Amino acid sequence: MAASMQLLNVTPFRFHSTSIPQHHSRPVIARCSATSSTAKSYNITLLPGDGIGPEVISVAKNVLNLAGSIEGIEFKFNEMPMGGAALDLTGVPLPEETLTAAKQSDAVLLGAIGGYKWDKNEKHLKPETGLLHLRQGLKVFANLRPASVLPQLVDASTLKKEVAEGVDLMVVRELTGGIYFGKPRGFGTDENGQKIGFNTEVYAEYEIDRIARIAFETARKRSGKLCSVDKANVLEASMLWRERVTAISAEYPDVELSHMYVDNAAMQLVRNPKQFDTIVTNNIFGDILSDEASMITGSIGMLPSASLGASGPGLFEPIHGSAPDIAGQDKANPLATILSAAMLLKYGLGEVKAAERIELAVLDTLNEGFRTGDIHSAGNKLVGCEEMGEQVLKSVDTKTPAASLL
Repeated sequence: MAASMQLLNVTPFRFHSTSIPQHHSRPVIARCSATSSTAKSYNITLLPGDGIGPEVISVAKNVLNLAGSIEGIEFKFNEMPMGGAALDLTGVPLPEETLTAAKQSDAVLLGAIGGYKWDKNEKHLKPETGLLHLRQGLKVFANLRPASVLPQLVDASTLKKEVAEGVDLMVVRELTGGIYFGKPRGFGTDENGQKIGFNTEVYAEYEIDRIARIAFETARKRSGKLCSVDKANVLEASMLWRERVTAISAEYPDVELSHMYVDNAAMQLVRNPKQFDTIVTNNIFGDILSDEASMITGSIGMLPSASLGASGPGLFEPIHGSAPDIAGQDKANPLATILSAAMLLKYGLGEVKAAERIELAVLDTLNEGFRTGDIHSAGNKLVGCEEMGEQVLKSVDTKTPAASLL
């Protein structure tokens, strides 16, 4: 079991320093706890968002509550509007009240945002703009995206088994700089009178240095290998990126650093993904490569993420989208959100035992053959979002994490 427990492989490191109605399709499940009284209490802001977001957040909330109660932890949840749901309710994708609640909490758990309904909105009224503003507001600059092929799901990968089997990598993505935030940006007219759109890829030394250090620390806690991905043969911003990452490497002589151009990295991820352990890259490259890496695992519905800053609450979310086509149909895979809750415990709160309890429960549920539609194959048991959550809850209640799982 320990060998397969690679989805959240990095040991925890701490970064120093008007609610809307609850979305529940059934009552919150109460289980008997091994701990009669709680020793610790945390405030968690829940942002269900759009599409399947409310469904998967409801399941993850139940799992958090149960794992917490067993380990002597109490959670106080504050559910707030975000994304398209907030647009419909308040006219903006990130209400000030939501951002304030997020800043004042111990951690934030996000479901998903976006949908066809708001695709034609002006940019400042798109759900995705709210997400960018949330990241900025929380000052979470480091996005950790694990991508591991679990033995139970190796046949679900689109790659050949011999290529996918044993893949275990972490993408460390810079989250608050680069072309998504750089200025100048906008629309204009060129010398020929043609309308143009323009964005600026810009990084300051301090932005590169801080994400590089997080990546080196992450690699140090894994296998000691770090690949920095850039486009330094063409882009000045990437030239600075490579220069600074190389300079920071002097602080980590125990970590083996390599560099790779992004186009080659995209190819190598599907050619030989096992060559990678930890990847560090900028905002836009990280956005693309982490989604590519997720599909090696068999389904984007399996992968969590953590976004962390130098201080304050972290933001934890599955990397899948809002999937409006299946919203409300009990077809969503809640495991990525459940594992995001485990990352919240591990990286956001330092509650490693509770996190391991959830991780082990997910593996146990998969071992029992339960599958949602996105990971289903012949011989397994097809279940919906709620039933998958129920099965994880049963495992949380009965399985005890082993110390060797860290």
